[in-house]
Amino acid sequence: MRKLLLAFLLSSGVSAGASETAPAEPVDSTKAFLVHVKTALSVDDAQICVVPNVALAVLQAGHPVAVLFDGSAVTSVAEGFGWRGWFGIESTAMDRARLPERERESISDQLGVPLENVPKNYGAYLHLLKDKGIPLYYNRTMAVLYRIAPEKIDPALKPLGLTDMVQLLSSPAVYLVY
Repeated sequence: MRKLLLAFLLSSGVSAGASETAPAEPVDSTKAFLVHVKTALSVDDAQICVVPNVALAVLQAGHPVAVLFDGSAVTSVAEGFGWRGWFGIESTAMDRARLPERERESISDQLGVPLENVPKNYGAYLHLLKDKGIPLYYNRTMAVLYRIAPEKIDPALKPLGLTDMVQLLSSPAVYLVY
């Protein structure tokens, strides 16, 4: 069994001394990207917290990009729901999720701005993305199912009905899911 695994690894170019990342294939810079966020912060914080980083990297690479919050992720952009939330709180889970200092330093380098100009939480990071022209959407039907009033959703996000969401999801784009 070990010999078969070793033969596969060697034939596929994987070895103990190989680089951890392969060079990326070039992507047409006119190709749009859709980042579909389906997992709430309370379920898996790593998935949803990487979304702003990915969206910013896509934008900086010269691609159009949009972000869609769907499924349980809708609760992460609604006041009083999700991660570290309780009734009556007037912030979103993304607002309550602090950006680690090492990540803020990385964003500072990536944007070429002083650290004090970098958001301190993921909610503010989403607003930065919106300010940079990245459209942010949420599935209005999921909000209804979770009994989230439209005014409780972060105002940086625009609601999408099912027809518009189907159109967005069926548009030709590089599709990333978190």
